[in-house]
Amino acid sequence: MSGLWYREVFRDQLSLGVRVERTLHASQSEFQRIEILDTAFFGKMLVLDGIFMTSEADEHYYHEMIVHPALCTAERIERVLIIGGGDGGTAREVLRHPGVERCTMVEIDRGVVEACKAHLPEIGREGWADPRLDLRFEDGVQFVKDAPEGSFDVVILDGSDPVGPAEGLFDERFYEGVRRVLGADGVFALQSESPTVYEQVFYDIQATLRRVFGASHPYFGSVTLYGAGMWTWTMTGDPAALKPERVAPIAEGCRYWSPDIHRAAFAQPAEIQRRLQAPASS
Repeated sequence: MSGLWYREVFRDQLSLGVRVERTLHASQSEFQRIEILDTAFFGKMLVLDGIFMTSEADEHYYHEMIVHPALCTAERIERVLIIGGGDGGTAREVLRHPGVERCTMVEIDRGVVEACKAHLPEIGREGWADPRLDLRFEDGVQFVKDAPEGSFDVVILDGSDPVGPAEGLFDERFYEGVRRVLGADGVFALQSESPTVYEQVFYDIQATLRRVFGASHPYFGSVTLYGAGMWTWTMTGDPAALKPERVAPIAEGCRYWSPDIHRAAFAQPAEIQRRLQAPASS
């Protein structure tokens, strides 16, 4: 593909188009169609089954926001588990924290990692070579089922939309498994979709987290590539518990996340706040 418009379509009602300069990689793995495109606006970008996943131009918004709120507030961060994250950006940000002793990354599709290492290495960068990274090509749902109880301090779910190989990552039984493998006071963080484009998925995630963990704290930002205006992430820990000794060595190297952005991101839009505070039966 060269000089053409590539479009992601949302619910057959909305689309975002990107002009492609050239296709760097295209393959069909056991799980999904993998494409890496070179574009004028976003630079190189990863597309899975027609869904825009990440790009050079704006990946920092997503990866900094999925990682640092949890890792700058959790009681312990020595043992971190990432489910998904095949582009390497989440692992890169996790491994910027000197307090992390081991980062286990479980990605179901080896093809995504290999394609990103070869054609989009700017995102994973030094994270791929960090000796603390334990990269495994396994089913994340099964991994969580088999992992010992209390074996992780932080779990980060960096999955795509709830279709295809990522569908099981939005299941309540999976969340229950995450709760089991988290140590005492452990924190679960995940991308929780757009409350406008994927409204019901967003609210379902909040309800499920509250049933399983007793709390959910969504936070808000934007990722241009996702074409949704507003994007969300959610964590189960205390957003106010920023630890200065963790923030200081991280914030200086961030392009988007900062303590001020952190505090502001957890302010809920009025309509969403009302709906989340309404009784469950309403």
